[in-house]
Amino acid sequence: MERILDVKNLRVSYHTYAGEVQAVRSVDFHLDKGETLAIVGESGCGKTVIAKSIMRLIQIPPGEIKIGSEIIFYGNDVMKMSKKELRRLRGGDISMIFQETMTSLNPTMKIGEQISESLIIHRGMSKSEALKEAIKMLNMVNIPNADKRANQYPHEFSGGMRQRVMIAIALACNPKILIADEPTTALDVTIQAQIIDLIKELQEQLGTAVIIITHDLGVVANIAKKVQVMYSGKIIERGLTEELFYNAQHPYTWALLKSVPRFDAGHKGELYSIQGTPPDLIRIPKGCSFASRCSYCMSICLEQMPEKTKLSETHEVLCWLKHPLAPKVQIHEGFGGNK
Repeated sequence: MERILDVKNLRVSYHTYAGEVQAVRSVDFHLDKGETLAIVGESGCGKTVIAKSIMRLIQIPPGEIKIGSEIIFYGNDVMKMSKKELRRLRGGDISMIFQETMTSLNPTMKIGEQISESLIIHRGMSKSEALKEAIKMLNMVNIPNADKRANQYPHEFSGGMRQRVMIAIALACNPKILIADEPTTALDVTIQAQIIDLIKELQEQLGTAVIIITHDLGVVANIAKKVQVMYSGKIIERGLTEELFYNAQHPYTWALLKSVPRFDAGHKGELYSIQGTPPDLIRIPKGCSFASRCSYCMSICLEQMPEKTKLSETHEVLCWLKHPLAPKVQIHEGFGGNK
């Protein structure tokens, strides 16, 4: 597979009145052409910060991408790009679907104009050519009466339709990478399924690589080839989707899987929730960040950062439980790990 993105030692902080918030801590991953990578974790773990860092959208100050962080796109370091190169990268080579469609779309501009804008900037089209292409893109994302809809404003569209418009804008210039940040949030289940199916269909047609950011494991199962689980600014487990769903090895991943509602649990079954709260990212614990919430916490977990353990060519975990000298632990029924 052709590697198109390589992120190495990515560290991002925000400087606040209370201190330095270490939002992303030494993150490494790569993306190959045409594949789908899911970044999973609860709110505040650093998922969106990674996405914005890839496109150099971190506001500086208060944000800071630390020296030594590398974001390599087709052999070029994004961290060293000029403003002109970044303009070509954003929307042209890498596009992003942001979380809030109503705030991401300009309420004063017609939909056709908003799609045309990137076509004029990145593909050098005239206004008339760009509008024709915009209507074509609206048809591609299955918006009926596209020529009429192109002349309407965002408030005239439903949430699901606005999300389709965002996908049309993101894919208008045929980018190499599409970053979808919580693309199904605030949509009902039926519309969620349609949006995911649409992204998959367009990915197959255009050959675009996709990074999908979500806390919804149902979305992950339906679209992703690879998954990396984030907690407190670090990737604590990564692997192929099948490995994460059927052979998860980190207690946090077990807990995430257990918290997914099950159809066979019955209407009176209690929903599982992870006890406790994530650590303060200003005062990072010296050991494992999940230790205070973990049922299998050992003394070393509190004292020292876990070592990365490679379980296979594609599966690795950041947990002392998988260390060769760790005691054997009985995993609770339904937790998703090996018993």
